[in-house]
Amino acid sequence: MLLNFLNKYRDVGLLVGRIGLGIMFMFHGGGKLFAGPEMWTKVGSALGLFGITFAPTMWGMLASCSEFFGGLLLIIGFAYRPALIFMMSIMFVATTMHLNKGDGLQGASHAIEAGIMFLSMFIMGPGKYSIDERLAARKKRE
Repeated sequence: MLLNFLNKYRDVGLLVGRIGLGIMFMFHGGGKLFAGPEMWTKVGSALGLFGITFAPTMWGMLASCSEFFGGLLLIIGFAYRPALIFMMSIMFVATTMHLNKGDGLQGASHAIEAGIMFLSMFIMGPGKYSIDERLAARKKRE
């Protein structure tokens, strides 16, 4: 009740969240993406936990691209939900990897928190300040 006036800014809040998380994941994924094949192999080998042991370099490169370009797609709100599916998948693998290494919840907390945020954002959608929303509005007018 006290702060009900903020309800009219929900889409602004979603935009701020999209931009903030998008920038951080571009930074986080960019470090992996631009580090090259050695890093990609390290990242991709995490799928070994699920019995996927072939082509770790390819999987790592795809994961790094998903983080970097997924962050960009979050920022602009384009292909929003498909991007979030990839990003949630990466956070699931990261969570599993940390827990399997014995890092506990403390070590897995970043991946768990990001995964929860991505799931929430997936459910809410990109909001009105997004390319997806503008494309949907244009299609509705036609």
